[in-house]
Parts: sequence; C-alpha cells; structure tokens
Amino acid sequence: MKTITCYLDFISPYAYLAFEALPLHLMGVSHCMVYKPVLFAAMLKHHGQLGPAEIAGKREWTYRQVAWLSKQLDVPLDMPQSHPFNPLALLRLAVACSAEGEPNRYVCETIFKHVWQGGAAADDAARLQALTQQLAPQRSVDAPEVKAQLKANTEEAIARGVFGVPTFVVDDKVFWGLDALPMMRAYLDGDQWFGSAWDTAASIQQGVKR
Repeated sequence: MKTITCYLDFISPYAYLAFEALPLHLMGVSHCMVYKPVLFAAMLKHHGQLGPAEIAGKREWTYRQVAWLSKQLDVPLDMPQSHPFNPLALLRLAVACSAEGEPNRYVCETIFKHVWQGGAAADDAARLQALTQQLAPQRSVDAPEVKAQLKANTEEAIARGVFGVPTFVVDDKVFWGLDALPMMRAYLDGDQWFGSAWDTAASIQQGVKR
C-alpha cells in the first residue's frame, strides 16, 4: 500500500477541483492518503514567483479555465467574493483539527466548500467563526504549535521539491496539479514508463538562465 501525501492550500481552485476528483482517480488502488496544509504564498516567495492571480492575463485565464474545468468535472465551483485572499486562518484551522496537524478528508472538504461554493467572502470573520464552531478543532487555531506545524509542513514540501498546489508526493515522485492525477494513477498501477523516462526528463541540460 502506497502513502500519498497531498500538499494543499485552500486558496487554490485547482486544489479544490483535484481534491474532488481524487476518489475517481484512486478507485481500486490500495493507498493511505495524508493531507498536509501548506502556505502557497511562502512557496512562491521561496522560488521568487508571483501567484497566477497576481499576473494580468494569467489571472483572467485561471478563472475562466477553472470555471470550464468545474463544468467538465461536474464539480460545483463559485468564485469567492474576492481572490486571492489571506488563507492563513483556514490553513491553521485545518491543522488545528488534528493532533498531528494532518486534517482528515471531511475537514478539508468542509473548508474547500466554505471557499469554493456559494460565492461569499472566504475570509469573512463571521463565516470563519461559524466554520470553526462546525469543525470544533482539537487545538486553538492561534496555538504556537499549530502555527509551527503549518510552517513545518510548508518547509517540508519545499524540501521535497514541491513548488505549487495541489501537489501529490508518492515515494520520491512529485505530481503537481489537477492534470497530473492520471499520471499519478499510472505510477500507482506500476507503469514501466517511470523506470527510465522519469529520470531522463530531469537530465535535460538547461540552455538559458535568467
């Protein structure tokens, strides 16, 4: 049985769509799923990048594409009142819902739907309070260990080669994004392609550095 670590940030519509698509792609596969909330903004800072929603043109494309993908996947998706927003409160809530800092699928699903269904403000104080009461976290969201766990999750992800969300790590293989789910399934099914092509693709010489 393989362990799949899912690094996610609720700010990402792709993470939401991938989360909803996971059961179908993993059907019939013996696995253990571990969800680890991370701060996507910290990853962007580490790699010296802007988020998709911070780049003109790419921002509009992102929203159009996720609207299309939600239609194709038959997954309800409503853009929150504003985006991007500060997801820290939601991430800390998810971490606080588990003694180990690894929320279960119910917790992640509830928070994703808080953001991506209904079109309300994801960071509205009253809504956050109601969500916290609903999930009844085991620890205070403001506890130092909760904040430290979220930071540790993010640092762990970066150390494993993660650069975006959602990312799924199986063994030493990193699968990034909603569209990587079929590729991950092929690996879990033992596709021989991964025996050589995976490493070959990483050995290509970089021609230009900026």
